[in-house]
Amino acid sequence: MSTPVDDPAPLDDPLSRERAHLAESRAALRAMREDVESLDISDVTANWVNAEVLARQIDDRIKALADLSDTPLFFGRLDYLHAPGAEQAEGAAGERFYIGRRHVHDADGDPMVIDWRAPVSQPFYRASKKDPLDIALRRRFGYTRGDITAYEDEHLSDPAEAARTSKLLQQEIERPRVGPMRDIVATIQPEQDEIVRSGLGGTVCVQGGPGTGKTAVGLHRVAYLLYAHRERLARTGTLVIGPNRSFLHYIEQVLPALGELTVQQATVDDLVAGGIEIRGTDDAAAAVVKGDARMAEVLRRAVHSHVTMPTEPVVVVRGSRRWRVPAYELEAIVRELLDRGIRYGAAREALPQRIAHAVLVQMERSGEAPDDRVQDAVARNAAVKAAVKQMWPPVDPAKLVLRLLTDADFLAEHADGILDEEEQKAILWALPGSGKRAVRSVKAAKWSAADAVLIDETTDLVQRTHSLGHVVLDEAQDLSPMQYRAVGRRCTTGSATVLGDLAQGTTPWATRSWDEALAHLGKPDGLIEELTAGFRVPTDVITYASRLLPHIAPGLTPVASVRENPGFFALRPIEDDSEVVAACEELLRNEGSTGLIAADARVPALAKALTAAGIGYLDPGEETTAETRLTLVPASLAKGLEYDYVVLDEPQAVVDGEPDERTGLRRLYVALTRAVSGLIVTHAAPLPPQLAE
Repeated sequence: MSTPVDDPAPLDDPLSRERAHLAESRAALRAMREDVESLDISDVTANWVNAEVLARQIDDRIKALADLSDTPLFFGRLDYLHAPGAEQAEGAAGERFYIGRRHVHDADGDPMVIDWRAPVSQPFYRASKKDPLDIALRRRFGYTRGDITAYEDEHLSDPAEAARTSKLLQQEIERPRVGPMRDIVATIQPEQDEIVRSGLGGTVCVQGGPGTGKTAVGLHRVAYLLYAHRERLARTGTLVIGPNRSFLHYIEQVLPALGELTVQQATVDDLVAGGIEIRGTDDAAAAVVKGDARMAEVLRRAVHSHVTMPTEPVVVVRGSRRWRVPAYELEAIVRELLDRGIRYGAAREALPQRIAHAVLVQMERSGEAPDDRVQDAVARNAAVKAAVKQMWPPVDPAKLVLRLLTDADFLAEHADGILDEEEQKAILWALPGSGKRAVRSVKAAKWSAADAVLIDETTDLVQRTHSLGHVVLDEAQDLSPMQYRAVGRRCTTGSATVLGDLAQGTTPWATRSWDEALAHLGKPDGLIEELTAGFRVPTDVITYASRLLPHIAPGLTPVASVRENPGFFALRPIEDDSEVVAACEELLRNEGSTGLIAADARVPALAKALTAAGIGYLDPGEETTAETRLTLVPASLAKGLEYDYVVLDEPQAVVDGEPDERTGLRRLYVALTRAVSGLIVTHAAPLPPQLAE
C-alpha cells in the first residue's frame, strides 16, 4: 500500500528517511527478482516447446527486474491531498507515492515504488500551481551515482508558495552525456507527456526541432503503450525504426532501462532487404524517381500484366465423366478476381477453387452430390493446374523489378502516362547504345536501397505484409514516399508514432509536409503535434543555428531553449588542422563527451591529425569510456546524435558536400545542433553567408 501522508516517521531528517526508503525498495526489488529466479517450471509444462517459451519469459522477467546501481529506482514523490479515486471529503487522508522506472512491491504485495506510467503517477508530469490535480507536495530527488543527495519540494496546493523553476530538473536536463542515450523519465514535460500517453488506436506525428526530445518522447510512448496494452502488443509486436545502425546503437538502452526488452529495432533497409544483397547506389535523379509514390502504380500494372484471359476451356476428367468449363466462364472468374483488388498471390490461390466450384455446380445439376473433398480434388486436377499457370502465373518480385529496370520496352509499357521519358531513362540500368552490359540474374544485380523498396512493394502486391501493433519511425523527414509505404505496410492494422524535423531533411526526396507523409504511410488521419521547447541545445547555440531556418524551412517555428545556462559558443578562424585538434583538446578538459563533426571528405585528414597528436577517438555509435570521450563524426551520420561539447569543422565544406545548397544547409543545421553544453565552430574558409547577421 502507499505511504500515508501523516506517516509518523521522524521529520527532522527527511533526507535520511528518503534514503531509507530507497534502501528498502532496493531490497524489495532484489526479493522480487529472487522469487522469479526460484520458480520451478518442471511440473507446469506439457512439452519441451512450452518449457522453452516459459523459460524465456522468466529470463526476460529476471532481466526486467535488474537493479541498475547507478540508475535511480525512484526519482520523485507525490503526496495527494486525498486518496486517488476516493471521495474528497473533509478530513479524508491523502496518500504518498514514490514514482520510479518500474513497479516495486514489498513481501505483502504493497507498492513501494509506482511505475511512472501508472495513472496515479501522471500528476508528477502534469500538475502545476494553476492546476495542482489534488497534489499537496511534489518532491524531486537529486542523485549522485545512484544515491540520493538532494531533494526539492513544490507545495502545489499552497497558495502562499509561488511557482518556480526546478533547479534539480534543470540539472538533470543539463547533466553531461556520456555513453548511449538515456531515458528522460524524470524530466518529461507536460506537452511531452500528452504525446507519451496518447492512445494506441491513433497515429501521432511529432514535429520537433533539435533538442526538443522527440526521439525520447517516441521511445517513452512505446514504453507507455506496452504498459497500458501489454497483452495486445505482446501478440502483435512493436518496432522502432531508425535512420542507421549508429543511431539504433545510441538509443538501444533506453527501453531496457525502463524494463522493456521485447521491442525490435531496425532500419528501413533492414525491413525491405528480403534476402537480396544491397551492393549498388543510385544517383540522386534515379533515387528520386524510384522513391516516388507513382512507382507503386507502375509496379501494380507490371504485376497484373501477367494475368492472361483464357482462350480455351478447361476439361476435367473424373472417372468416366468429363466436365467442361468454357472460356467465357473462366474469363468471368478471372475478371471478378481482378475487380476485387485482392493480392495477386491470394487471387492465384483462389482461382483453382473457383474453377473447381464451377465444375461442382455442373455435377450437382447432373444429380451428383459432391462435397468439399471433391472440390479440393478437382482444384488439384492437372488440367486445372495447367490452366491456372497459363492464366495467372506465379510472379517473382525481384525478377519483375529486374525486368522493369533492364527492359526499356517493358518499363515504357507499364509507366505510360505515369513516368515521362526522362524519368524512365533515369532508372534504367542499361540504355541501348550505352555500352553497359545487361544484368541477367537477380543474384548478379547490384541492387540499391531504393531497388529493395521496389521489391518490397512488389512482394506486398503478391502477398500481404505482416502488420505489427505499433511502429515508431524516427528521423522520418528523410524517407521517400515509397519508403513511407514500406513502413506503413508494417502497421496497416496497427498505429504509428512518426518523429522528425522538416528542417533536418537532408535527402533529395526529403519530406515536404507531414500531411503528405502521413498519406503515404497510410495514416492520413494521424494527429500532428509540434514540440518547440528545446531542452538539449543551449540558447546561444540554437539561436545561431536558427539563422538557417528561413533558408531551409521558412514555415517552421524556431526552437526556444528553456535552458537557464546559455552554454558555451565560439566562432574560431583557424590556419590549419592542428587548431581543430587544439579545440578538441580544450573541450575534452570538460566533463562529458565531445564530438568532432566534419564534412565526410574532411574526416580522413582530421583522423590523421588526431592520431598524430596522440588523441584517441571513436566512431559514431561506439560507447564512450573514461579514457576515450572524443567521437569523430562524418556530417552524414550526425543526425540524431548528441554530445556534451562539439567542434564543428568547416561549415562551408559541410554545405559543399551535398548535391545542392538547400540540402547542404540542412546538413549544416543538423551539425550545428548536436551540442548539449558548448560548441566551437572552426573555419579556414569563409562561413556560409546564410549564417551572417
